[in-house]
Amino acid sequence: MEAQVAKTVGVILAGGRASRMGGGDKALLELGESTLLDHVIARLRPQCAALAINANGDPARFARLGLPVIADTIGGLPGPLAGILAGMEWAAARGGDSLVSAAGDTPFLPGDLAERLRDAGGGGLALAASVDGEGVQRLHPTFGLWPVALRGDLRAALERGERKVATWAQNHGAAVAQFAAGEGTDPFFNVNTPNDLERARALLASNPA
Repeated sequence: MEAQVAKTVGVILAGGRASRMGGGDKALLELGESTLLDHVIARLRPQCAALAINANGDPARFARLGLPVIADTIGGLPGPLAGILAGMEWAAARGGDSLVSAAGDTPFLPGDLAERLRDAGGGGLALAASVDGEGVQRLHPTFGLWPVALRGDLRAALERGERKVATWAQNHGAAVAQFAAGEGTDPFFNVNTPNDLERARALLASNPA
């Protein structure tokens, strides 16, 4: 297990435009005594050998976090798939063989995300999914394990115009790691709107751990 962690590098995708929140850096919104991004970092950092933030623009706004900030290496702000590519390239430069990705607006993500993705993928590509109380599965393609050996193929796909994370992943035989909703809350609940932020604050207050 320790050897697997040593070869797995993490990236937090924090480059969204947050249009439903009025713009700005959604991941830097306050949640409890910290921010959404602080909560994501606290949960993901122990799961990987190194961790970076994918975001464009001035990296100084994340300086207090003490993490590398990597920008997209494909122009035009093509979305999270470009952030995954940037993470894969960064991971490869550090000697990692896989990248685990997570969205920067999901403060309750699973503490065993990387482990479960590795188990599901068997060393290959894997995506996370949550299953509700009725057994309905919902895929969360920005939460995945990405072999860095596929970075050249991903770059070529982006340059051809591919933008859908799930489509590219499924074209490469992505496995799926299923997570159950804990106490009625999807572990991949993400903050998209002001109402979502209020719900996140209520969830945190009811379960501060």
